[in-house]
Amino acid sequence: MDARWDSNIDRLTERANRLLAERRVTEALELHERAVALGLDPLANGGERWMAAMLLGDFARAWAVGDLVLRRSTPEDFDRRDRPFHRRHVWNGTPPEGRRVLVRCYHGLGDILHMMRYLPLLAERAGGVVVQAPEAVHALLEALPGVDAVLPLSDELDVPHDVAVELMELPHAFRTTLETIPAAVPYVTVEPARVAAQAARLRRAGRLAVGIAWAAGAWDGGKRSIPAAALERLAAVPGVDWVCLQRGPALAAGCGLPFCDAGPRSDDVLDTAAMIRALDLVVSVDTVVAHLAGALGAPVWTLLRFAADWRWMIGRDDSPWYPTMRLFRQERDGDWTAPLETVVEALERWAALRLAQPDGPTSDVTPPRSAAPPWR
Repeated sequence: MDARWDSNIDRLTERANRLLAERRVTEALELHERAVALGLDPLANGGERWMAAMLLGDFARAWAVGDLVLRRSTPEDFDRRDRPFHRRHVWNGTPPEGRRVLVRCYHGLGDILHMMRYLPLLAERAGGVVVQAPEAVHALLEALPGVDAVLPLSDELDVPHDVAVELMELPHAFRTTLETIPAAVPYVTVEPARVAAQAARLRRAGRLAVGIAWAAGAWDGGKRSIPAAALERLAAVPGVDWVCLQRGPALAAGCGLPFCDAGPRSDDVLDTAAMIRALDLVVSVDTVVAHLAGALGAPVWTLLRFAADWRWMIGRDDSPWYPTMRLFRQERDGDWTAPLETVVEALERWAALRLAQPDGPTSDVTPPRSAAPPWR
């Protein structure tokens, strides 16, 4: 029987979830919607339908799921302290216009860098904006226009406010569509003196300076990270000076690339931003470095696992969130061979161009969206 006409809700949802994992997203969403039409509580598969809609770029459909959650929620459901930070929903649907808004940053640093673009827009509508966030990003948030104060992230801190919202809920609150994504970059800035200090750590000889981050956090079982052995092919690319942007446990393990950055590597996000500013290109897996480069408006090539996060959508090699970013996707789950080979080919062409024209422009690495990417 064609699964589209199956009347068994359990079979429909099981099939739909398999299709979603395979990134056959349109088919998955069709089956999930059929299950709802047959009587399944729309919140029972709301998360899956939200995910599918976001992957397809149909944000309005995802916000409709979120609106249903809000209608079904009670005051006790918001910002529940018996849940981990990243599993709490905070915003109760109250509009921010003219009100004191408290923004809580409960997700990871990459998520914060991704969504902090909304804070100046929020400040234009609200009667004041206070942000609670991890200390690592305080300096970045304090530099944003319209942010009145940045405070530690704590359940014990009593902050007067009229509306509370989690940072990742702001696209919903703004009813963002693909056409209205606030994509102007850079929205993160770094002092020239700090950039100069990081640039002084580089030992360059007229070659491309390319920063790399090959490992992400382990919450997803390490599926976003690239094994060190898979990076050996990058080391053979001529005309490239590699710069280490990796931090955390993976840095100690190494990746086999010869790095040209001398001296101690800082964990300060502003120092990492300054180093990115000193480079020609960043190559990164889906982690904070990719978001930081995108927020800086720096050229960045992001390597994505097969079942990539909703924000990268499907079937795209660009990102509407980051105009200077290009995406390289796994063709098969867990296999980095194809995306890495595409990166190698693109780097070889660009490095050859640099060697032939050492004083020429480098903007060809991130052409306007209307132009063909250089690796095609």
